[in-house]
Amino acid sequence: MKVAGYKLRVTNYVLRFACCVLMAGLVSCMRSQDCSSVEIFCAGLVTDTLGIDDNGMNREIWAGLQEAVAGGIIDHADFIESVDARDYDKNIAYFVEHEYDVIITNGIGMRDATIRAADLSSRDLSTGEPAPVFIGMDQPFEESRPNLISITFPEDQMGFVAGALAAKLSETGIVGGVCETSGIDAMWRYCEGFRAGAEFTDPTINVQVIYREDEEREKLFIDEEWGYAMAKRLIKRGADVIFAAGGVTGQGALQAVNDLSFETGIRVYAVGAEQDQGAVLAGSGSRVVTSVLGSVRLEVQRAMRLLREGESPAPGSGQITFMPLNEKFPESWTRELEILLGQLQNGEVATGVPAEKP
Repeated sequence: MKVAGYKLRVTNYVLRFACCVLMAGLVSCMRSQDCSSVEIFCAGLVTDTLGIDDNGMNREIWAGLQEAVAGGIIDHADFIESVDARDYDKNIAYFVEHEYDVIITNGIGMRDATIRAADLSSRDLSTGEPAPVFIGMDQPFEESRPNLISITFPEDQMGFVAGALAAKLSETGIVGGVCETSGIDAMWRYCEGFRAGAEFTDPTINVQVIYREDEEREKLFIDEEWGYAMAKRLIKRGADVIFAAGGVTGQGALQAVNDLSFETGIRVYAVGAEQDQGAVLAGSGSRVVTSVLGSVRLEVQRAMRLLREGESPAPGSGQITFMPLNEKFPESWTRELEILLGQLQNGEVATGVPAEKP
């Protein structure tokens, strides 16, 4: 049901809204759970504009919440899909008004709206009134707040794992990375991590990285044509493995790998990030060997468990994982990547990539 910027769905996909009355653009509904009750612990997710079926973080956050409900960690969960970025504030406000205990928002694009909501709710905290805890998934915050938690994932480590695999896959000894602007630290960490991981595995490898610099600001994260063209450029230079990050911009690069592989017969592989790019791109993602991404479900359930127990999760980087390699690759490769993930997590292996671009 889409109303005034809301697309509401419910736990277990069962319709729980017996009566909905539209007034001044707001939704007033009879709900089966009273989230204002101290006995009932409710969590709400506000997605970014990619929606719940993004094959990425929105879907994984929702799956984590569903599993938390099924496991008895929390009592109730809902989500609102944002149709437009201008809806972020009012979508968050819906859960605040209905007294949800935890409100999760996703992605750097929602950071400002999340901070505004946390600041408004902190006034209730100062008066002793109940106020929700906000979790900004993949949103780093420069200033701490008592009701705001940041859960991020180490882009440099994700890029490092992708680079290590690329070096193993490459037959030409040339691999390429296509990333959004290096002016965004997360993007810079992705591709510099990729460079470091490839060189860690093969010190002689030629790593070529292209960032989307000096391009139109309005096409940030959605410049599919640029991503496609840069991947083609790298492949013409001899790169036979392409790593890409940066939303639709990165997906353009992955699609180019698929198209050129079939058009020319050249064997080129792709490695994705941020979400399961092979699933997202479907037929255009047949050359995607794997995607490296955050273990979102586990982090969501961990946070729900701690908050239900009255504790606050420490802000920081969550664990990462990768989509399974298909059967044509040796099982030993999967084991090696799993070992590398563990070494990165415990600090035995360091990427050498600083948090910010120098």
